[in-house]
Amino acid sequence: MATFISTLAIFSLLLSVSQSQDQPPPPSNQTCNAIFISYVYNSGDPLPPNLLPSDPTRQPYRFNSTLTVLNNGLEELKSWRVFVGFRHQELLVSAPNAVLADGTSLPANVSDGAVFAGSSMPDLKSAAQTAGDVNQMQAQIELVGTQFGIGDPDVPLPSTLSLSNDGFSCPAPAKLGNKELRLCCTKDSSVGSKAPPNTNFQPLQDGDLTILYDVIKSYDTNYWARVTISNHNPIGRLDNWRLSWDWTRDEFIYSMKGAYPDVVDTTDCFFGRQGDYYRDMDLSAALNCKRRPTIVDLPVDKTNDTNLGLVPFCCRNGKILPASMDASKSKSVFVMQVYKMPPDLERSELSPPQNWNITGALNPGFRCGPPARVSPTLFPAAGGLPSESVAVASWQVVCNITSTKLEKPKCCVSFSAFFNDSVIPCNTCACGCHNQQSNACSATAPALLLPSEALLKPFENRTRDALDWAELKNLDLPNPLPCGDNCGISINWHLLTDFRGGWTARMTLFNWDEASVADWFAAVELDKAVAGFEAVYSFNGSVSPNAKNIIFLQGFPGLNYLAGEKDGANPKKDPRVPGTQQSVISFTKKKTPGIDVARGDGFPIKVYFNGEECSLPSVLPATSNGHPTAKTTAFCSIMLGLLVLAFLLRPNL
Repeated sequence: MATFISTLAIFSLLLSVSQSQDQPPPPSNQTCNAIFISYVYNSGDPLPPNLLPSDPTRQPYRFNSTLTVLNNGLEELKSWRVFVGFRHQELLVSAPNAVLADGTSLPANVSDGAVFAGSSMPDLKSAAQTAGDVNQMQAQIELVGTQFGIGDPDVPLPSTLSLSNDGFSCPAPAKLGNKELRLCCTKDSSVGSKAPPNTNFQPLQDGDLTILYDVIKSYDTNYWARVTISNHNPIGRLDNWRLSWDWTRDEFIYSMKGAYPDVVDTTDCFFGRQGDYYRDMDLSAALNCKRRPTIVDLPVDKTNDTNLGLVPFCCRNGKILPASMDASKSKSVFVMQVYKMPPDLERSELSPPQNWNITGALNPGFRCGPPARVSPTLFPAAGGLPSESVAVASWQVVCNITSTKLEKPKCCVSFSAFFNDSVIPCNTCACGCHNQQSNACSATAPALLLPSEALLKPFENRTRDALDWAELKNLDLPNPLPCGDNCGISINWHLLTDFRGGWTARMTLFNWDEASVADWFAAVELDKAVAGFEAVYSFNGSVSPNAKNIIFLQGFPGLNYLAGEKDGANPKKDPRVPGTQQSVISFTKKKTPGIDVARGDGFPIKVYFNGEECSLPSVLPATSNGHPTAKTTAFCSIMLGLLVLAFLLRPNL
């Protein structure tokens, strides 16, 4: 028996040695002749609270790791990006010399993995270009954060590493010991480079919104930058935009034209390094010395101001429309004078700001990536000369619309139809119920069906209508009653007619906010009906060429102003009335054979207002036995249209 066990042990050892010989050793920075990447777990310590041993999976630990990217190839690696497959509920707190490529600011939840990009050193030169200067070839990022459930002696290594740049092929990372992952990524000859030939710059990228940071004049101590924000999304817009970024090298804004900081603050200059170096400068004349300034657009009346305006595409009160609505209003531009600090006191030492972010009122959220060096932008020469001037240096920031399950829309949609005299209103708490008392109303009960005329009343004035309608229709009533939708903008989509050759819908906009909405637009996505679109009668309407199955709607010139809510004719007894606009939309069935309008094809699957996706009801108006009922109350079918028309024609109060 002992001899058998000894023989088995020897066989296992030989098998282990054979397997280890079959696997190549992990690459090293000497053996890799391309892009070498490593992730080293340095240390970890338990953090409060102490949940051991009762709940070990929730025990937090601090981790310190080093991510290394080394260019051992023959060509410069432009705008490097590395994916780290975190998998232990990591919360990243610090990553000097790098940023998260999706624009997320730290601290950030990276439990599903994260793509890092260089900030202070976005490009890695080769040994041939630098005579082996590793400081220009290599980026090292000391990562600090929190992870859960894995503590000493276990090591929380990521599941994978990879170079995210186009044109490279990466094998699975190899483990060195129990604290390090390594890999060597090589050029993939089967993947063509997207960069134009004979250039050291990245190609321009596409996105919902792009920002160009162009240095147009450069001196030893300061430079002038031109910032261009361009909207490329066919249904996205920005109102009262607010743009922010991080200075990474102690720069500060001295002057601006076309935009302005939301706060003029030079305190950090007076008491920081800037004040020590620029002792002879009047720092009180500077505009902003914050590490993270926030910039806002100027009002329209500053367009021709000699001190603040006279910049093309400036001064629109923060409004950027989609090009499909008005190409001349689809971008915003400003210029600023930026002062630098040692050791960057050379006219060629230029670094763009990092961690860009842009927001707006009643707009979708955007997430911006890091700036990428692109070919210098060409501008029309001053004075109308038939030539172009070239920027000193240019960077592009790409921002894309994002949405999360935690975000609430700001608009909602109700459905109604000619074959059912009940309106399905906006969903309960469609735009949030954070201000509602839990015992006053139900945030989970479905919204109550309404008569059409109730849509013209604020939610708090609909209760009697809803109760009477429920009694008339023998509908169940929850206790407590459902909360309101809390949406500033609501839209009613009413299926008006359905006949052999076509059909029509009526769309009504309601503004329940006191603030009016200028230059409004809406977009309606119909899965099967857009091919049959014919006309819109009280709005401008067209099929969007850049978005599938979407009809783009906006007010006629001079009528694109959606008024805010105001008092009724008799404020003492009448409820406040919303601003409204309404139009009928017609469709033909010749180009959409087989369309079933009443069973759902005539209702939108998505509705957008000013780029914000609205909440839609989860059910459609009911039909009788699956077909439109012959019994139709003409009064209820046209009541909403007549009432809205009356409000539109009423004299100003």
